[in-house]
Amino acid sequence: MTSHASTTAAAERFELRPVQFSRLTRRGILLGLSLPQLIVLAVALLIVVAGLYTNGGAGLAWASPAWASLVAIAWVPVGGRKVIEWAPIVTRWILRTRAKQTRYRRRVVKPRPAGTLALPGDMAALREWVDPETGAAMIHDPHAQTLTAVCGVQHPAFVLLDPAEQQRRVTGWGRVLAAACRSGRIARIQVMERTLPDSGSGLTEWWRQHGTDDGSWAATTYRELIERAGPAGERHATTVSLSIDMRAAARQIRSAGGGMKGTAAVLRQEMQSFQTALRSAELHMTGWLTPGDVALILRTAYDPAAGPALERHGKLGRVLAIAGPVAVNESWDRLRSDSAHHAVLWISEWPRAQTFPGFLAPLVLTGGVLRSLSLHYLPVRADQAARDLRKKKTEMIADAAQRRKIGQVEDTQASAEYSDVLQQESELTAGHGVLRVVGLVSVSAPTASELDAAASQIEQAAIQASCETRRLVGQQAQAFTAAALPLCRSI
Repeated sequence: MTSHASTTAAAERFELRPVQFSRLTRRGILLGLSLPQLIVLAVALLIVVAGLYTNGGAGLAWASPAWASLVAIAWVPVGGRKVIEWAPIVTRWILRTRAKQTRYRRRVVKPRPAGTLALPGDMAALREWVDPETGAAMIHDPHAQTLTAVCGVQHPAFVLLDPAEQQRRVTGWGRVLAAACRSGRIARIQVMERTLPDSGSGLTEWWRQHGTDDGSWAATTYRELIERAGPAGERHATTVSLSIDMRAAARQIRSAGGGMKGTAAVLRQEMQSFQTALRSAELHMTGWLTPGDVALILRTAYDPAAGPALERHGKLGRVLAIAGPVAVNESWDRLRSDSAHHAVLWISEWPRAQTFPGFLAPLVLTGGVLRSLSLHYLPVRADQAARDLRKKKTEMIADAAQRRKIGQVEDTQASAEYSDVLQQESELTAGHGVLRVVGLVSVSAPTASELDAAASQIEQAAIQASCETRRLVGQQAQAFTAAALPLCRSI
């Protein structure tokens, strides 16, 4: 009887439970209005008052084009954003275009400084550091003051597991993220799942181990069939990137000797803890990626057509200093690199209703599309999360009181956001960590028309997953580095 009761309790413990995501908060300073909106509306009000005082109703009519335009700029939405919110994006795009920062060409003759990466834009400042103990490639970002290491992960097909096994693995992954929140030194965790043309390296390796290549007609024919059949398939690859904040870990870095050597020692400690947590979550880590492995990922991200040939060779294209693109052209809503066109979609809305783990299966299992799905987890310290929640709660209460004072009816969106804040506050009090999650999808195709078709297919798959996606504009190059490269880059 006791054994049966314990079995029943274990089954209930690992029963698949639905989850619910918090809504994307859109808070303002006053009545939901942001600071730029308030400034524009204040200028419009000054024009109205000046027109009335100078010439009464006629002055108000004469000034109507000015104040009406400002009101429209503050209130009218275009493409999901208010016109005033487009101002910084458009201004930055115009400045970058005039400064010719949307084009990149590799300088073949001019050598690059030792230890740098041949990447476009602000990524030219990234530095390579090889850990002498693990052999892992560590990428140093001097601007963001971070050091990043990447590991490969293998896992069974989640959708094929039974509900109890799915819940057990979800609980294990939750412990991994909770440990990252408690660390205080981890700046970002990036999980990247990408589809790649199958190079046939698996078949070739099987033939090398089990085949008998004796030069006979049968062996020659079998080897040629393997070489032709390999590149026709498609495979999935998953990496997890771990980035530490050098500012937050300054004391530990000084204790470890300071400089890059001390920073690498601190990151190595986090890598060991992270590896133990992954093992507890029953995720098989294939190892920390070497500079050659990271170089292959960077090269195939910008040049997907060269990926199968490089993987089959095994030695070419694995120099991190020359793994970047040869040419990049950035336009308003897409990016073109060596052999492909790219577009980055932002997951702007996660499922609003309760959903079960594995809801991203339509997006992950979409066939015939080269894409990279990146989930960026940004741990928030408990004290900072508590301050943010208190501030957000106070703003919501003050906003609701102001609405009641002017007689405005409270909408259900504001009530739902307030409930989310209360839920997060209770979970933080119970000892859980707080993570900010950003989802990006990079879609690649050989031509522009195929890119539009592939992006539409991904958008439909996101709808099936109860998510909303929006194509990023004016920042495709920066978004591509965050979505398609495992370097823990931000937008």
